[in-house]
Amino acid sequence: MNIKITADSTCDLSPQLTEKYGIDILPLYIVKDGKSYKDMREIVPQDIFDHVSAGGAITSTAAINTDDYINYFKPLAAQYDAVIHLDISADFSSCYQNACIAAQEFDNVYVIDTRNLSTGSGLLVLKAAEMAQQGASPEKIVEDINALAPKVEASFVIDKLDYLRKGGRCSALAALGANLLSLRPCIEVIDGKMKVGKKYRGTFEKCIAQYVRERLENRKDVRNDRIFITHTPCPDGLADSVRQEIGEYMGFDEILETNAGCTVSSHCGPGTLGILFIRK
Repeated sequence: MNIKITADSTCDLSPQLTEKYGIDILPLYIVKDGKSYKDMREIVPQDIFDHVSAGGAITSTAAINTDDYINYFKPLAAQYDAVIHLDISADFSSCYQNACIAAQEFDNVYVIDTRNLSTGSGLLVLKAAEMAQQGASPEKIVEDINALAPKVEASFVIDKLDYLRKGGRCSALAALGANLLSLRPCIEVIDGKMKVGKKYRGTFEKCIAQYVRERLENRKDVRNDRIFITHTPCPDGLADSVRQEIGEYMGFDEILETNAGCTVSSHCGPGTLGILFIRK
């Protein structure tokens, strides 16, 4: 069968990966000063950082609406035997709900709630693309990806809470206290929802090294085929150090580095880095 794999832009897959696996990406909207821009097409993370640094308000995100999905699925459904679309967790956005409504207009469009975000979703998108290339049926792909979704381990460490504070996700007092005490919170995705995990203390580089070690050291339950290092702008050389540290604790077939897109950037700001992988 000729199956097309698609995803929304929150999956943070690089253009090189989407081209390699033939994946199509549909952008969410980023709202800046009341105007909507298409994620990674009309606005990129550096535009957000420059805007905020100049005194502008934090940007927000808006879901892909049902009409967008219908218009997007229509030519693909006519061209392919099946279209499988993977969305950011339904607990983060109405994208999944809107995509499901749109898919009812077609007999061959399937929609998956990844229960994740960023390359946590991206890991599942790549798995779906690999299965499609190997000739799996759309029903088998949907079944396997739904079963795999709870096994994705996605987390990020945030250097400063400034963006979370400006976005109303933590108080000014909490942000000030965290910054004064050099606390770097780990944000984890658990059961499709975002939760605050451990709070690391020290320099960002030291916290990241501890975070990587605690995520991977002596783990026997991690699939070693692929891991992502996904980040917003960070200190020079940090991502390379993380790559080396990953290799010290576990041998992965692929260590892929991607830049976080506008969704993660809008909420977390610069100085955010995570490693994302799948458990056995």
